Amino acid sequence: MPRLVDVPGYARFWTASAVSAFGSQVSGLALQILTAVTLSASATEVGLVNAARWAPYLLFGLVAGVLVDRCRRKPVMVAMDLGRAALLGAIPLLYALDRLDIATLCACVFAFGVLCLFFDAANHSYVPRLVPRELLNAGYARVGQADAVAGSTGPLIAGVLIKLLGAPVAVLVDAASYLASGLLLTSVRAHDPVPDRGARRSLLRELREGVDWVYRHRTLASIALTSHLMLLFNTVVSTVFVVFALRDLRIGDFGLGVTYACAGLGGVLGGAFSGRAAKRFDVGATLIAGRLVAAVGWLPLVLAHRGPWALVSVSAAFFVVSAAISLESPVEMSYRQAVTPDRLRGRMNATIRSFNWGMVAIGAPLGGLLADHVGYRFALSVGLTGAVLQALALAVSRTRDARATDDHEPLVPA
Repeated sequence: MPRLVDVPGYARFWTASAVSAFGSQVSGLALQILTAVTLSASATEVGLVNAARWAPYLLFGLVAGVLVDRCRRKPVMVAMDLGRAALLGAIPLLYALDRLDIATLCACVFAFGVLCLFFDAANHSYVPRLVPRELLNAGYARVGQADAVAGSTGPLIAGVLIKLLGAPVAVLVDAASYLASGLLLTSVRAHDPVPDRGARRSLLRELREGVDWVYRHRTLASIALTSHLMLLFNTVVSTVFVVFALRDLRIGDFGLGVTYACAGLGGVLGGAFSGRAAKRFDVGATLIAGRLVAAVGWLPLVLAHRGPWALVSVSAAFFVVSAAISLESPVEMSYRQAVTPDRLRGRMNATIRSFNWGMVAIGAPLGGLLADHVGYRFALSVGLTGAVLQALALAVSRTRDARATDDHEPLVPA
């Protein structure tokens, strides 16, 4: 059986992903601190900034899938990486010129989200061209593990950088990582043909074809719909967590870094066992178990109170949730690619991700509003309850019959 290290170009592709993942961890924490502390934002304003990051997925995600399926995918990824480097570099410049406020930050984050949208649609559809089918799960799992390693070390390093340089300047680390990623991707060689222009139809018809494939598919439909709900309720929790941890639990900036580091460690372990789980259990069972554990895993956070055990509780929650998601996510990703024809993969990935991250754009301000007007713990409880319900819905759906041997299938009748 071939190994990932023998796949031409995969090592450089993985390195590019790992470098940008590390930078994203730094800027992720830096932007949270920049918003909540430097700009003294309320929970609602924190939610609005988070929503701006993901709103492009909801607004333009379906169109992005069509456009990506009409292009070679590697040039799209390189262009988006270089664009993200330039855009993030503008944030500390605006701060230095005293031109950075919540509205301006939202605009920058929104534009950044547009570039991420097109990169993601191309990136996930490029992997099956780079990696043979029998290595897809391993290929996605290794990328996920790189993300998790970055998640376990990035926040701690980010905390030091923010302490030494300030949150705005720390964002420059992520800008540099996207520049490095773009340059690495230019050297990757893989089969990336120009799509047949003669097969094009109207944008609306191609868009509808991608949506129909996802939501009329025997198993993809339930996977997609419940993943939308999972992102919605997880975002309610993660948005409220920042202000809850800083202002109620009082764990501080360092505590945030430790919590995110624990999430990263959980991600490393979950990704390490993903391949074994995929070989031992059916796809459906793995996805359902991962979703259930990830949902219940938020309980220690909801029950946390200020005191010596606060940091332990929230860290445990993030560890368990991240481990469960990292275990099931590569299985889901490889299954989605395997049952979808290549000509539809860009639209399939963009359709699912557009509504997934669109739910983040809804869940972030929703969590902030619930926290500001009802209370932190109520908002966290809403997120936990919703996450459990979506996992139970997946458990009784047709996804329980999903198998690794499933191939391209006709759609169910409308």
